[in-house]
Order: sequence, then C-alpha cells, then structure tokens
Amino acid sequence: MAVLLLPILLPIAAGLLMFCIKGFDKRKIRNIYVGIILVISAAVTLITVFTSDGTLTLWNITENAAITLKADGLTRFFAVLMSIMWTVVGFYAFDYMKHEECEKRFFAFYLIVMGVLSGIYMSANLITLYLFYELMTLTSLPLVLHSLTKEAISAGKKYLFYSVGGAFMSLISIFYIYSKCNVSDFTAGGFIGNISEGDKGMLLVFVFLAIIGFGCKAGLFPLQDWLPTAHPVAPSPASAVLSGLITKSGVFVLIRLIYFSIGADFIRDTWVQYAWMGLSLLTVFLGSMMAYTEKVMKKRFAYSTVSQVSYVLFGLSLLNAQGFTGAMLHVVFHSVIKDGLFLVAGAIIVYTGIKNVDELKGIGKRMPTVIWCFTFFALALVGIPPASGFVSKWYLCLGAVEGDFGVIRFLGPAVLLISALLTAGYLLPITINGFFPGNDFDYSNCKKCKVSPLMIVPLVLLAIAAVAFGIFPDFIREGVEGIMGNIF
Repeated sequence: MAVLLLPILLPIAAGLLMFCIKGFDKRKIRNIYVGIILVISAAVTLITVFTSDGTLTLWNITENAAITLKADGLTRFFAVLMSIMWTVVGFYAFDYMKHEECEKRFFAFYLIVMGVLSGIYMSANLITLYLFYELMTLTSLPLVLHSLTKEAISAGKKYLFYSVGGAFMSLISIFYIYSKCNVSDFTAGGFIGNISEGDKGMLLVFVFLAIIGFGCKAGLFPLQDWLPTAHPVAPSPASAVLSGLITKSGVFVLIRLIYFSIGADFIRDTWVQYAWMGLSLLTVFLGSMMAYTEKVMKKRFAYSTVSQVSYVLFGLSLLNAQGFTGAMLHVVFHSVIKDGLFLVAGAIIVYTGIKNVDELKGIGKRMPTVIWCFTFFALALVGIPPASGFVSKWYLCLGAVEGDFGVIRFLGPAVLLISALLTAGYLLPITINGFFPGNDFDYSNCKKCKVSPLMIVPLVLLAIAAVAFGIFPDFIREGVEGIMGNIF
C-alpha cells in the first residue's frame, strides 16, 4: 500500500524541487510546472483515496502508537474538496502573484501544504494526525509571512503561537487518551470502551481541552483572533485557502477526535457537549458582529470566516444526523463561497488598489463580472434559496430543533438567523453601492478594468458552484450519508 504515500510525497517533493532549480525563477516555466503538478497531484490524490482500502504503517513508535496511513469515506470527502479547490485557487494565483515578490517561494510552499493536507486526511490514528497537523502549521506559515512586512511578521507570529498553543493543549489530551484507553486506528463510532467514573470525568476534561485546542485552527472562541490578523496581510490566494481549506483541517481533526476516536455517545448530554455548543454559537455571533463593523475588506471576510466555520462546529456539536449533515454540507459550501470572496478581494486589490469597503462605490461599473460573482457568493453565504448556504443552514436548524437540548433548541436557530441577517448587512451593501452608487457619484473616474481570464474563470466557476450546489445538493448529501453510516 505504498501508493498511499504518493498524494503526500508528490506535491511536497515538487515544492522542494523549486528551491533547488534556478530555472523556476522564470515565471512562464514556473507556472507551467506548478500547473502540471497541481493537476497531477489532484488526480493522484483522487485515484489513490478512491482505490486504496488498505493501511500503510510507516513507523511503530511504541506498542500502541504508530505512524499509519489509511483512506476511508471521510478521507475521500475532504480530499475531493481540497484537490479541486487547491487547484482552482492555484491557477488564479498565476496572475495574482505577478504583482507580488518572491513568487517562487509562494508556489513552492503552496505545493508543499497541498501534500501535508493529504497527509492529514489519510492519517489512520491520532498520533499520525497530530504530526501532520503540526507540520501543516509550519508549512503554511510562510504563506502568511509572504510579504515579510512588519504587519506580516506580526501576523505570522500570532498564527504560529495560537496554532502551536492550541495543538499543545490537544497533545496533552492525546497523551491522556493513549494512557487510559485501548487506542486503535480511527473507528466509526469511536473506540472508547468501559472506563471508571473517575477516569471518565478526567477524560471529559481532556476532550474539552482538545476541542478548544484543535478548534483554534477552525477559529473557535477563544482562540480565533489569528484569523482576522493573518488574512489581511497574506496574498489573496493564501487567504482563500486559509479560510476555505486550512480552517477545515480543524474541523476534520475534531470529526476524527469526536466521531472516530472518543465516540459521540461518550460526550452526549455531558457538560462537554453543552459547552461546545455554547462556544460555537458565541463564535457565530461574535464573528458576524465583528464582520458587520469592520471596514477593511479582507478583514471583514476573515471575521466572516470565524462566524461561518463555527456554523460547522455547531452542527458537529449537536451529535445527531441532521446536524452532522448540515455541518458537512457547510464545509463544502463555505469553502467554495469563501474562496470566491477572497479571490474577488484579490482582483479588486490588484486592479484598483482598493482595500476598504467604504471605497467600493461604483466598483460594479469598473469590474461588473467580478462584482456579479461576488453577489452570488454573498447570496449563498446569507442563505437565500436556492443558493447553497440555505441547504446547509436548514439542516443545522433541523438538527437543533429536533434534539433534546433545552433552550439551545431555540437559541441555536435564533443565533443562526441573526448571523444571517448580519451577513446580509456586511455583504449585500457592497453589491448595492457597487452597481448603484447614487446620483452624486463621479462616473468620469469609473474606467472599466480588464481583468485577466486567469482570475475571471475561477471566479465564474466558483460562483456557478455556489448556486448549483444549492439546487443540486443530493450528490454531496449522499456522500455525507455514506460517512454517517456507522456513526449514528
């Protein structure tokens, strides 16, 4: 089963090779090379995860701890999403990065992180998952630091400290799990057997610490502050994958921890479940409020990510089929939408230099296709049918209402509704002011921008997907049902 290594090693080796060959300093050669590697890596990843059903043990650390790879239904779900989105954003970056320095370094690390993410998805146990999770933090850090300005270095430090701090909390929890439980590879439904009441109480504490720690990457309160700091300083393609995919690594790890290790039954109706639900709803509300008041465009989208990824965490915390379905659907929909929003921001910044929302009046006259795409992304994120966001939020509300959660049965849907209204308040005015700037607007300075096809095509494809997934969600939902088969 050595083939399981290919999706990991191929993009990592290709990225490292870029540091060794001077020919990649030439943009045309580099872009052709990166484009080929992205397509081949995506294809190899998809073929591998869909055709390999065995395991590969790379190193037996101790009797019950090994570095092992395996592909299952959850692996396939996230691998498909990552492969497609990473490739789409990568092609967009060919034109965007012409306006940045150190393009070779950016694309080298961009490929490396792609391989590390594949390692996360194919990890067969908590130890392997943790190692790739930490490696992802270290390899994605240069994407945040890219410009090496004072602000970028400060943001990179915060990203590193928050991520490593959260991971350390989780590592302590993993140690405790290994010391008290008969640990095995990930198993649908979990592998926790009968343990004493005293150990159960302590295990709940450590599970909660792990939720907070791994939740850092997903932007869960109180470790969410790295997101609005890192996104504005990173290049827009990096912001897109940070928001749309790397935050989902935190989601992925929490799914493995709760549903494939600890077991949903272990924390159901305990203080851990209610605390998790409460923190998720608090993050949804706070993120939306901060996005509503934020004037810097990319920072507004970053606060939006804080809120929207916690929709996913709230669905997972419900520990029922409806909530899980809504969460997994929102993983896909948010990735498409938020990648699109950051790519819109990148196009606006490159062609107009505008970074603040208040300066976007008339932008629809200058960049009509870009702002039409933005409008579809906005409608989908708000959750206006038939766009995709409506479907996932419907399932999340059903999961809350149908569960026996006391006041959260009503508080959950209420917070999601308030967040949707705030989302409309911080996104839709950009469209309105962009196309209808008012009679006092000076149209003489409204010169139309000719945006590169390498930027327009990914935006149009993502905008179509943001709407089409809401009209035809069944194939994604069927994939989710396949994952849920042995969990509930």
